[in-house]
This record gives sequence, structure tokens and C-alpha cells, in this order.
Amino acid sequence: MEQLFRIEDVNGSSAFFDVKKLASFNGEYIRMMDPAQFAAACAPWLKAPHAAWAPEAFDQAVFDGVAPLAQTRITVLSEITAYVDFLFLDQPVRDDAAWTKAMKGAAADILRDARAGLADAPWHAEDLKAVLEAVSEKNGLKLGKAQAPIRVAVTGRTVGLPLFESLEALGRDRVLARIEAALERLAAEQ
Repeated sequence: MEQLFRIEDVNGSSAFFDVKKLASFNGEYIRMMDPAQFAAACAPWLKAPHAAWAPEAFDQAVFDGVAPLAQTRITVLSEITAYVDFLFLDQPVRDDAAWTKAMKGAAADILRDARAGLADAPWHAEDLKAVLEAVSEKNGLKLGKAQAPIRVAVTGRTVGLPLFESLEALGRDRVLARIEAALERLAAEQ
């Protein structure tokens, strides 16, 4: 090594560690994992001290159902907790910035229409999407804009797993209860 070293070949610019590039590489490796391998690798992040839910609230079958959706979105395994916590907490996390961003304009109308449509809808992602498409059309909005209040009401965040699959995994009763709680909070704030 000493024989090959030449000081004139040393670059004069400062060295730096590119964390974004490292996260990008890590995300690629996560996406290449077998789904079962990914679910097993996430296990330490799905219990205390990382998980905010009670151990008995965790349902492995529910997690296994959404794990492939999360696998395409995360860059480090520790992010998994924030992507799935809404499934195992009694109430969604309270993110005031997300609430303020999503709960404006026709949010109350969207939530009421969604509650009515979801009450009797078949509980499959495709059917739930059709209900929310009808809600968005009724309110004169694009689907993405109409999804925001529902996503925040149900998950507590503006970003997460695909909404329709999230609703399906959470279940009708919990989705409707969270939409109702959001409507009550909106009414109290006015």
C-alpha cells in the first residue's frame, strides 16, 4: 500500500459521508428482501421500546398483510413503526401539523360522506376506493384531495401506507369510529 501511495493523487476537497445515498442503498436492499425475511427483520421494531402499542395489541397476521406495502416505502427498518402504528393503537397518533393541513375546506363534508358510504360498503380495497371516488366526485375534488382528511382521521398522518389497503386492514368498526372521532374534534374546534 505504501508503494502505491502518492500525495499528488490525493484529492484536495473535503471528504463527506452521504447519508442520503446510504439510505437510498439501504432502501434498495430492503425492497429486494423476501417478504417473510422483511417481516422477520422488522420484528425488533414492532415491540417495546420502539412500539408505542401494548404487546397484546399487536397482530402478526395484520402486520404480515401490510408488510409488503410498507416494504416498498421505507429506507431503514426503524421506519416501520410509524407506518403501521395506527393498526395497533386504540387511537391514531395525534399530529397537529397533519390535522391542520388536512382538516380544512370541505373536510367535514368529506368525512360525513365517507362515513355514510363506508358503513355498508363491501370491505375490500377496490370497493373502498370506489366509495371514496364517489365521495371525491360529490365534493368536486380529485381523489387525492378527498383522501387527505380520511387518511388523517384514520391514521393520524398525511403520509403512510396506501389508504384503501389501510382501511381494509384496520376494519370497518375502527375506521368508522375514527372518522366519527375526527368529526367530533372538527365540531369542537369550530
